[in-house]
Amino acid sequence: MPDKDLAIQQAIESVIGKSRKGRSKIIHLVQKNDPTLGASRIRRVYQRTGFSLYKRYSKRKLKVKSNPIVEATMKNQEWAIDFMSDTLANGRKIRTLNVIDHYGRKCLSIVLSYNFPARKVIEILERTIEKYGKPIAIRTDNGPEFTSRYFQNWLFGNQIQWSQIEKGKPSQNGIIERFNRTYREDILDPNILYSLEYGQSLTDDWIEEYNTVRPHETLNYKTPNEYAA
Repeated sequence: MPDKDLAIQQAIESVIGKSRKGRSKIIHLVQKNDPTLGASRIRRVYQRTGFSLYKRYSKRKLKVKSNPIVEATMKNQEWAIDFMSDTLANGRKIRTLNVIDHYGRKCLSIVLSYNFPARKVIEILERTIEKYGKPIAIRTDNGPEFTSRYFQNWLFGNQIQWSQIEKGKPSQNGIIERFNRTYREDILDPNILYSLEYGQSLTDDWIEEYNTVRPHETLNYKTPNEYAA
């Protein structure tokens, strides 16, 4: 997010509170605190950062259509994101948020943390977008972080398609599932993680090796970076 929009985002967050408020009320409250901010700027940041009220649907859940993976033909055609779990040496549970580009199987990001609320997931994705560009679609399972109002509104505001897989069909996210297995076998299983920082350091070095050194059979024995070049 541009620096010029951060102040507006903070102004919006300061007036939201705990009750549901529509866009017009938010704009009015923000301008009441700072009359110099234009309504169009506030509206743009409000929609882009996922603050919009999410439409309430019937409690009856609609069946998700089958969504098999289609081979990507260009960068950023479709990303896949998924969580993994592990435990530090002191017994505290941690999670990882993994992001890959289906084109070339490139690992774009792995972040270790104790928890991943939807807003933190979005912060990580925005940093990744700044580095690699915006994807056309993001493939996920049906976890609460991805079905949340905040995440769905962020996707809508950024015009990113949600490629939702069927519940109980991890094969529809098979590329990142295989990636997760490799990451676990190389990093999580053989190493004792004494801290998040130590685990992140091991992970960052592994990502560099995975993208630039390790050949992939599915890529004609090229590395992800070589394939995407």
